[in-house]
Amino acid sequence: MGMVGGGFGAFIGDAHRRASRICNDYELVGGVFDVDYEKSKQFAKAEGIPADRCYISVEAMIQAELALPQSERMEVVSIVTPNALHYPFAKNLLHAGFHLICEKPMTMTVEEALDLEKLVTGKKLTFALTHTYTGYPMIRQMRDLIASGVLGTIQRIDAQYYQGWINSIIHGTESRITGVWRLDPKHAGVSSCMGDIGVHAFNLIEYTTGLEVKEVLADLSTVKEDVQLDLDGTVLVRFGGKLKGVIRASQVCGGEENCITLAVYGAKASLKWAQENPNYLYMLSDSEPTKIYKPAHGYNGKLAEASHTMPAGHPEGIYEALANIYKGAAKSIRAEMYDAGEFPTVHDGVRGMKFIHSVVDSNKSGNIWVKV
Repeated sequence: MGMVGGGFGAFIGDAHRRASRICNDYELVGGVFDVDYEKSKQFAKAEGIPADRCYISVEAMIQAELALPQSERMEVVSIVTPNALHYPFAKNLLHAGFHLICEKPMTMTVEEALDLEKLVTGKKLTFALTHTYTGYPMIRQMRDLIASGVLGTIQRIDAQYYQGWINSIIHGTESRITGVWRLDPKHAGVSSCMGDIGVHAFNLIEYTTGLEVKEVLADLSTVKEDVQLDLDGTVLVRFGGKLKGVIRASQVCGGEENCITLAVYGAKASLKWAQENPNYLYMLSDSEPTKIYKPAHGYNGKLAEASHTMPAGHPEGIYEALANIYKGAAKSIRAEMYDAGEFPTVHDGVRGMKFIHSVVDSNKSGNIWVKV
């Protein structure tokens, strides 16, 4: 594996490296770890990576790696840069024949996302998008239970992602606001809150239910006048027919950390899951006591049981969930059999970009229904 971005101080880069090690399928052999080449070389040295495989640019990396014998070159590259760099780097790497693991959102525009989808299909390469929460065993069990029909007719879907980290930034000095790339449209895209975390809630809905959101009606807020992008919002969603739901996302909920909740309500039963206690999946019913599903038990489905790394009662978390996505991507790269739910694909990236842009369009157009 090679890596683009993720050098000193990059939380998400560290998470990806840990995940790749946990699943025991990858060796980090080189990359472009920082826009500052000196810092990139320092990072490579700290990681034990040879100096000649720490590259000054993605273009230099591609050229040098393709010059190596196929058995020695990178097979897959992980892209963990700010949003604006995902598309140009992904496009160049795909053209060069590398498999990809990419952070979300996949691109800046829907058109870029569609271009990558076409390229991945034409090149027959593996493209894994790291919607990390799909890697949790109980989210995968939720997916299997819903597919089995135990909920009956689904009647409402409710997803939430609340954080509070950005409060200290937007209520600080002006220079602090302008120095955060997630608040800059040039680097983040058309949305902060919905583009960064609301899209996770959207993805979890489509992943677990197998349904597609057809229309959205959004009400977004920048919270402060000097902030350009949304920091809070509520999105009503329609799935077709009578089924409706809601996505609530915020980066200004003081005291909240990563409060993700997902509830799917059916005529026979309902399922509820919360990311901060990810080992518990609750099934609710009007006629029976509440059931609790947990990882590492034989009552779970095959995919859920293949997704835990520890025996029952040993907590697992975000690194293990991300490792499950890496594991699924490795199976695909090796042309091994794998379940369609083992990693989000380039198609999920397209869906995410359509959601983000539809939500922003709905809000700008006066809070109207917009097709996704």
